[in-house]
Amino acid sequence: MWRVLRPDAVAVLRDERARRSLGRYFAVMEDKLPARFQVCKQVEVDVDLSAGDDELWRAHERGLRELRRLLGRVDEGKVSLPERERPRTSLLDLKVELARRILRSCHFCERRCGVDRTAGERGVCGVGERSRIASEFIHMGEEPELVPSYTIFFNGCTFKCCFCQNWDISQYPAEGVEVSPQTLARLVEGQRRDGARNVNWVGGSPTPNLHTILEALNLCEANIPSVWNSNFYMSLEAMKLLSGTQDIYLTDFKYGDDRCALKYSKVQNYFEVVARNHRLAFADSELIIRHLVMPNHLECCTRAVLEWIAENLGPMVRVNLMDQYRPEYRAHEFPELNRRLTSDEFNRAIEMARDAGLENVIT
Repeated sequence: MWRVLRPDAVAVLRDERARRSLGRYFAVMEDKLPARFQVCKQVEVDVDLSAGDDELWRAHERGLRELRRLLGRVDEGKVSLPERERPRTSLLDLKVELARRILRSCHFCERRCGVDRTAGERGVCGVGERSRIASEFIHMGEEPELVPSYTIFFNGCTFKCCFCQNWDISQYPAEGVEVSPQTLARLVEGQRRDGARNVNWVGGSPTPNLHTILEALNLCEANIPSVWNSNFYMSLEAMKLLSGTQDIYLTDFKYGDDRCALKYSKVQNYFEVVARNHRLAFADSELIIRHLVMPNHLECCTRAVLEWIAENLGPMVRVNLMDQYRPEYRAHEFPELNRRLTSDEFNRAIEMARDAGLENVIT
């Protein structure tokens, strides 16, 4: 399908900094390499999927080691996936099974509610066993390297952000339309044929829907980059299940101070969890890190986040410094957040990124 792209979505194809930090993503997007989830399907695991949890997790660790070896050989051109037969039980099959089991005592995120979603129970996110989506469409407003992005918005969220711009999706998990992994797989395949650069799992939050997303990827035959677009408050177990399946982690690094996270998003131990998950994601795949600059939070949050990124992930990680904050939802209840960002504040944020040594910042 012919599309009119934003000029920067065309120019980014020649952007050396974007290519340097997102090289494999571009190769998959251009169909020069297989998506990570497609490689994951080719890794055989020697385990009975009816075995106990501990045995399955041990098999998962072995499978991840084999996946890293296979990815290296694929990327070096030593192995071609079409020449390989899909194994009887793949690493992605195993991930799907482990994700289904987690539903019985849900801990996809670090709230670790422990509810049995298969029995109709709901945790803080309010999401049931079956996923619901508010919308799915080709998004032309994402980062230039992602546009056009096939974006799937799930209802429900693990956060309670008082300023959420998608509050009508995130805070209403029972709304939307129930969707199966099979339907999602067919939709993704169709949008790839029509020119989508990637499939972008978002919300709300994709985290409570990890089981659905993994199964959809397992059923999807298209070679398309998969983008995990979340608040990054996933549990360690969820991060392990994501490992080897995502071509880009599109992260949201909101807060540099746990007190801000608790006050505005009702979430505990924010920085430790999100920083840990950024390290794991950086070791696994490629990242685009979003930071929304908020009024009156430059020192406590913006400076702390940007300096952590530079010190722990390096100067070339792709960072989107965002000035789109507006006082939505319940932000009026917090006077310090009840206004738009000023140009002076955003210019200060840009200076902070420069002072931190970040060299791959987009605005």
